[in-house]
Order: sequence, then C-alpha cells, then structure tokens
Amino acid sequence: MAVPALTKTHPVADELAQLLFEGADRERVHGAWRRLVSGKEFAYRPGLPPEERTALSYERLRLLNDAAGDPVELAADPYRLAGLHEWTGPVDGGLTTLASIHYNLFLGSVLDHDGGRDRDLSAFTSLRRTGTFLCTELEHGNDVASMETVAVFDRATGGFHLTTPTPGARKFMPNTSLTGGPKTAVVAARLVVDGEDQGTFLFLTPLSDESGHLPGVRVRPLPQRTGTPVDHCLTSFDRVWLPREALLEAEHGRLGADGTLASSLGNRRKRLLRSINRVTMGKLCMSAGTLGMSRAALTIAVRYAHSRFLAGPKAGDRIPLAAHRSHHGRLLHALATAYAMTFLHRSLVSRFAVPAEEDRAEVEREVAVAKGWITWQARAITTECRERCGAQGLFPANGLADLPLNIEGGITAEGDNLVIWVKAASEMVFGHQGVRAGESGDPEGRELTELPFLRDLLAEAERIWQDRARTALREGPSGDPVGRWNATSDAALEMVSAHARLQAADAFLAAAARAEDPRAGFLMRSLCRLFLLRQLGEHTGDLLAEGRLTPDHVRALPKAVDTLVGELAPHLMTLVDAFDLPAEVLSGIPIASGGSVGADEGWDESEDGWEEAEVGAGVSVRV
Repeated sequence: MAVPALTKTHPVADELAQLLFEGADRERVHGAWRRLVSGKEFAYRPGLPPEERTALSYERLRLLNDAAGDPVELAADPYRLAGLHEWTGPVDGGLTTLASIHYNLFLGSVLDHDGGRDRDLSAFTSLRRTGTFLCTELEHGNDVASMETVAVFDRATGGFHLTTPTPGARKFMPNTSLTGGPKTAVVAARLVVDGEDQGTFLFLTPLSDESGHLPGVRVRPLPQRTGTPVDHCLTSFDRVWLPREALLEAEHGRLGADGTLASSLGNRRKRLLRSINRVTMGKLCMSAGTLGMSRAALTIAVRYAHSRFLAGPKAGDRIPLAAHRSHHGRLLHALATAYAMTFLHRSLVSRFAVPAEEDRAEVEREVAVAKGWITWQARAITTECRERCGAQGLFPANGLADLPLNIEGGITAEGDNLVIWVKAASEMVFGHQGVRAGESGDPEGRELTELPFLRDLLAEAERIWQDRARTALREGPSGDPVGRWNATSDAALEMVSAHARLQAADAFLAAAARAEDPRAGFLMRSLCRLFLLRQLGEHTGDLLAEGRLTPDHVRALPKAVDTLVGELAPHLMTLVDAFDLPAEVLSGIPIASGGSVGADEGWDESEDGWEEAEVGAGVSVRV
C-alpha cells in the first residue's frame, strides 16, 4: 500500500501555503497555534465520558494560554485571534468554544470599554479565573433587545442589584459550571435607574470561587448537546450585589455619581449594539474555526483516497480511490470552495482590523454574510469528506466524525445564520449597489475559461436577484409589513447568497494574482475557475434569459467543468499539503497516515499467524 509522505516537499505547496496563511505574517499569526496542536497533549483520547472531555478542554485552555504570549494583546489582535480558532477547531471543538468566549467575548469586552487596561486583569490573563459571557436568555435568543435581566442602580451604595426577574430571563448556554475552576462573567443586563430603563449594558460579575458558586448565583447544567461537550448551563441571579466598577462604560454610556446617564448614542438599541460589539469579531472566530475543520477534513479525505486501494479494470489490478472521477471530482469541488472560503475570510479580517468609521456598518454586514456562507459550506464539506471515507469516517479516531456536529455550533453561535442573513438582506435590497446592467458586456465571443467573464456573470446573478427583491418589495401588500417582507425574502436571500460567493471569488482572484511561481498561479487560477463555474450552474437559466450567456455557453458548461477537474486531479495532494496540517496531527489519524481503524486489532504475528482475540467479557474465538 502506498502511503503519502507526512512531510511535504513540493515547492508549489509551500507557495500555496504562503498565499493561504497570511504571507509574510504567517509565523506571527499561525505559528504558535500550529505548534501547540502538534503536541501530544492535543492527541485524540478515546473513550472519555462527556465530563472528562470537558475537563480536558479546560486543561488545554491553560496550555493555550501559556502559548498565547500576552493574552491582552491576543484579545486585541483580530488576526491572531482568528488564527487560534483555525488551528484548535479540528483537534478540540470544546477548547475552541472556551477560548472564543474567554479571549474574545469576555476579555475583549472588558478591554473595549473605558478602563479595561487599567483594571487588574491578572486573574483572567493567568486563568486563575476563566471568563465567560452571558447575553442570550432562554426566551430571548436573536431578539436580545428584548432581554429581561436587570441591574438596578442602588443609590445608597452606588452599586447595582443584578436580578433574573422571570424563568425565561435565565441566561442560556454559557459555560458557568464549576468545571475548570473559578469563573467570572460579563453579563448583559438592562440598567435601571430610579425605575427607568436606560438600555442594556455589560456588568463584570464573579460567579464562583474555589468553594462553589457565590451567593445569589443559580446554575443548572443543561442536557448534553451534539458535538464536543462543553459545560453549558442555565444561569440566573437573585439580587446579586455588584460594586460601581462592575459596570463597563465607554462613550456610548457612562453613569454619573448622581445616577445620570451620559451617552454619545441617541437610543437604547444603538447602546446595546455597542455594548455587545465583540459579537462581530465572534462571527469571524466562528467562521475561522469551521475553516480549520474544513481544511482538516479535506486533508484527511484526500490522503485516504490515495492510500485506499480497490480492484482495477483488469484482474489483479489495484488502483487508488483517487483515480475515480466520481471520487476526486467531489473532493476537488470541495477544495475549490475551501480555498475561496479561506481567502474571503482573510480579506474580511483585514477589513475588520482597520475599518474606517464610515465603513463600519458595511464591514459588520459583510462579516455576518460571510459567517453564514462559510459555516454552511464547512458543514457541506465535512459531510462530503466523511462520506468519501466510508465507514472509516464514522470513527472519531479518524478525525472526521465530530466535525459536522461541531460546525453546527458555529452555524448557530454569534447569531443564527438565517437570521443574520435576513437582516443583511433587508439592508441590501436598496442599500447595496451591485453591478449595473450592461457592465458584463456582450457574451458573444467570450469563453468559459475567462476568469473576468465568469466573475462578472456571478455579479449579474446578484443583480438579477436584487432586482427581483426590489420589485417584490414595491409590489407587496400595502399596510402589511410582514406580508411585504414575506413576498420579498426569498429573492433577497438569493441575492445575499450570490453576493457572498461573489465576494469569495473576488478574494480568490486577488490571491491568485499574488502567486509568483507559475505553477502555483496555474493551480490557483484553475481552482478559482472551477469554483466560479460551480457557482454559476444554478444561474444559467436566468443569465441566458438576460442575454448574459449564449446557448453555446450553457451547453459547454458541463464539459468545461469536467476538463478542469481532469487537469486538477493529479494535484490533489499538493492542494491539501498547502493546508499545512502538522505531521504530528496526521500521524495520529489512522486513515490520514496509511492505516485504518481496526487494521491491527487482535492481530499478532504468532507462530501460526493467528491468535485468540477477545470479543466480549470472558469470551474469545480463534480469528
């Protein structure tokens, strides 16, 4: 059996990796995390019950903290924070969740408010106390503006009484158990002064110490969910007193000694969005985690396709799975999408890191759109890879079985995908200027190999769905806002989908233009062309009707795709080697290193070639 090497030597893979992983900034952004997950402490451990798996994730969080350098600097660095999620996602989904909450939502929220750097954060940066984030309530998920938890200003002490007024106001799913040691939360609650609701703010709230939960803090574990376990809980407060400094303040809201609120923002909704602003970075983190899982899944599936042999067309022939178009074609389409996802994510992290104030709303919307598209694609890719590995893919030891379930968490966290797309769609129907009719030119004489032509066709698809959404909104039933939106939403969501793919294509094209090695440039352009042709398939009818494609183009599309797949198939290993998954990780995954689960179970080279193997308690058979 031919086993792919665990160390890449092809220079083209090296250049592709440079393009995928931040170029000159690769070591700073990714180096520490890649080395971290290579350690034996992050190897797969079979047979652990949920409680022990959760405790292991907290142990690994401490190892991660040791590798992070200055945690305060990490929380303020979108590039490294996203990189952390990319590398931990494939090896421990629970750790990825805990790290995202501690560094981004908790520590990041504290630092983003006045005095964050002046506070004593040593307990959190050393992980003597783990940070968590309590926003979502049992009955208020995506409608956080309706949350009920209150922090009532106490004039006598200058502090606050934090209270959960109804069962539906219990904070839903934060990791607030005693597992992992003492914890402190950032809690979103309505600030009430003299009976007047001033809007939602964040409050720094100790939850537990070495002896247990603190007085007034009520925590109940939730049932086990799908994916890698985390200590999710329901959490409530019974008049928990907080000192004045517990309130996290900034320009959007400062409370004077006399109880007067000063704010640079004119309404409570804007103050809420400013308070929980870290959710936008959270969307980039969730996308990054699922990106890492997608690339890992593809690496495992492609390596297995080259080391798993089956009968060939002639008697006695043995050929690898990768030889079959029905197998490698699906993996290549998934690879093209994974490259596009990665470059889209890179472009948005860069925009988010240094946004101009006038572009902030647009960048936040683009991040939300990308989060939906990337995490949905990640689910499809990891499911495809699991299936391509057959029964071996069902064993967690082979690194694939848990990935789709962990991605489900990313799809829902930091805003359910469909909900955030609906919000983006409502803003983009009239608030977004796409390509104008006629910009893509006459299709006569254009070839399906031309990347600018294919890119403009995808832009035309976005415009077509935007026009349909605008028409539906104008013609919807008057006096019925819900009815008008119901008539519009399908077309508007198709517009958002086309827009996400167009943004991914633009980022892919920009990355391909940076390739210096002609061979790397060829692979990048070919993979981008395959991505674009796949995206255009569902729009050919509309593009034909609008005169943007000819009948000959439509007839030629399947052959163009098949030709590209044939050209790229010999380069499958190079394309996944560029994902740079550490050899130490791959060597611990049987099907990624030339083996399989069960291959050596109960087998020994004894004198006659066989030995007894146990098949049950006290039972053995000759095998």
